Amino acid sequence: MASLRSPSTVISAVLLLFTLTSAEIRLTQIRSDSRSTIPLDEFGFTHFGRLHLNLSQISFSPPQPDLSRIGFFLCTPDSWIHVIQQIESMKIRCPLDSPAVKPVFTFNHLKPTTTTPSYDAVFNVTDANQFTLVFANCAGGNIKVSFDVLSVMYNLNPKNNRRDYLSAGKSSLPSIYFLFFLIYVSLSGIWVYTLHRRKAAAYRIHFFMLAVLLLKALNLLCETEDKSYIKRSGTPHGWDVLFYIFSFLKGITLFTLIVLIGTGWSFLKPYLQDREKKVLIIVIPLQVVANLAQVVIDETGPFGKDSYTWRQVFLLVDIICCCAVLFPIIWSIKNLREAAMTDGKAAVNLMKLTLFRQYYVIVICYIYFTRVAVYVLETITSYRYAWTSVIAAELATLAFYVFTGYNFRPKSHNPYFAIDDEEEDAALEALKLEDEFEL
Repeated sequence: MASLRSPSTVISAVLLLFTLTSAEIRLTQIRSDSRSTIPLDEFGFTHFGRLHLNLSQISFSPPQPDLSRIGFFLCTPDSWIHVIQQIESMKIRCPLDSPAVKPVFTFNHLKPTTTTPSYDAVFNVTDANQFTLVFANCAGGNIKVSFDVLSVMYNLNPKNNRRDYLSAGKSSLPSIYFLFFLIYVSLSGIWVYTLHRRKAAAYRIHFFMLAVLLLKALNLLCETEDKSYIKRSGTPHGWDVLFYIFSFLKGITLFTLIVLIGTGWSFLKPYLQDREKKVLIIVIPLQVVANLAQVVIDETGPFGKDSYTWRQVFLLVDIICCCAVLFPIIWSIKNLREAAMTDGKAAVNLMKLTLFRQYYVIVICYIYFTRVAVYVLETITSYRYAWTSVIAAELATLAFYVFTGYNFRPKSHNPYFAIDDEEEDAALEALKLEDEFEL
């Protein structure tokens, strides 16, 4: 039997403990694999859960192993830790022998269907919990296994016996995404009204903000339909493609907007410097890579081939993008501070400097919350409340959009240019005090 301490098994164990995803009907192909454990998929079951497996193209090398030592089982993250401890203490030799897991079936119990050379098995899950479906190969002798497995996991509604293919705790996601879609449509309408009412004070960047809002709304609409179809039928029916497209466009436009606002484009100056253009040249291709990684992770499943590598790529690229968009804001703050002491317009530049400092802090808070805090919430929250991390991320994003729109909205009477001598003197005093404080 392959050692449980091998690198591939360690990675599988880590993924079992920390991967959270929504399940659907999934086809997994295993080819000449000798690993002792292979995690396949995971799902949050209610007391009326069902697991349906269809196996085909089964082969072994060398042939005729002990089929009673090869099979599938369900386990929770806590039970998997217990299994590892049992194997390390030599109490058991195979996860299938552990009382901490739920055996689904072993291959010696399989009976072929009458119409096709495949095998079907249905397993009732009556314990409400989040389970991972794992394949175990404890036959020994370096047995290599090949097969195709179609896994179908769902919960039954006891009232109408209707299937729900979304994991427990994520069944309400279609309604949540649709609610936020309506909010962003409303915000888009308010923004259009604002641009029309104050068209004389509207810059090009304000119309770019409208495009960001609309793409976010379309992204949420596609996410709503994607999750709705998965909930009802187990497959997205093509809505995942539209979701990926609008997610890609939304990500690029949002990061571009942060860079443009950070450089002061259209607010402080009508052009971008070379170094600022380089930031965009870096951010946009990285967003392409990040979205490609996200597609691979979603389509191959949490335990698919190379999913661990792609997940690391996604995290690395996302962090680089988040750091890159901060530099233009820092440059603008530095330039405004220098200008405030030299060009005689201290009050104007001090107000701009204060605004950009606030925006810098808000961008950092937004990045930290949506990348770190939401992930921590996903990890520590029970699977029954998986929807809370989605609401937290969407509320943080909504707050960021509202803050950006409110502070950089078109204004008929721009306070930057409506100052008097007293405000000028007060601004100079504020800058002097700030210099003394820094010294």
